Amino acid sequence: MTMIKTKDQIARMREACTIAAKVLAELKQLVRPGTTTQDLDEAGRDLMAACGARSADYGYQIGSRRYPAHTCISVNEEIVHGVPSFRRVLHDGDIVSLDVTVTYNGYVGDNATTVPVGAIDARKKKLMRVTEESLALGIRQAVVGNRIGDISYAIQNHVESHGFSVVRDLVGHGVGASMHEPPEIPNFGRRGAGPLIKPGMTLAIEPMVNLGGYRTKTLADGWTVVTADGLPSAHYEHTVLTTENGPEILTRTDLLKS
Repeated sequence: MTMIKTKDQIARMREACTIAAKVLAELKQLVRPGTTTQDLDEAGRDLMAACGARSADYGYQIGSRRYPAHTCISVNEEIVHGVPSFRRVLHDGDIVSLDVTVTYNGYVGDNATTVPVGAIDARKKKLMRVTEESLALGIRQAVVGNRIGDISYAIQNHVESHGFSVVRDLVGHGVGASMHEPPEIPNFGRRGAGPLIKPGMTLAIEPMVNLGGYRTKTLADGWTVVTADGLPSAHYEHTVLTTENGPEILTRTDLLKS
């Protein structure tokens, strides 16, 4: 599987990423106390369908397990892959990570953000801010001639300088016709290490940052990954195209038409 996309493939990636960004932006507006994660998932499903897209998450298979929902919605200590449920009600003070991955015209767009539910405390505000900043710093290193480790180092250095930890069991990844393609993009590492960044790569860069330690565990549903210490986690993600003129964020919401 090649990591370098053709012009036609990049054009299709742009379309898929625009839809993914649109769905995520609209889903954010529905987050409020009293909403269930199932409510959000059903809204996400309907928003994708309205754009002529479908979820890349729904039915995603690992071994004998298939993911049962259209989005991944993770609350507080849930890091990623939270399975939506009518039993999971959002409360004032929660933070919720929304991960939207769509398939459109044979290609995948992938993005995520963390949203406050009502008023949140200062620790969660800082966690969200630092995680989003680390994503921006990682993207800044997605430069032709750099290596994947330069992205990883920038994220880890920023996060740890603020006393938080990066998840080590889960990584970012290439994205294209499939949701997960080479290369893996850890959120920790050394400068100058890993694959060389070349023009035409499409990378899902996604820091997952914990308020406490970096250790994780997976719940009995086989999907939801949580912090081992029960402290909150935040998650931000963009799909990025590498070009000779620098990184281009394909899932930028500021490019969406009103």
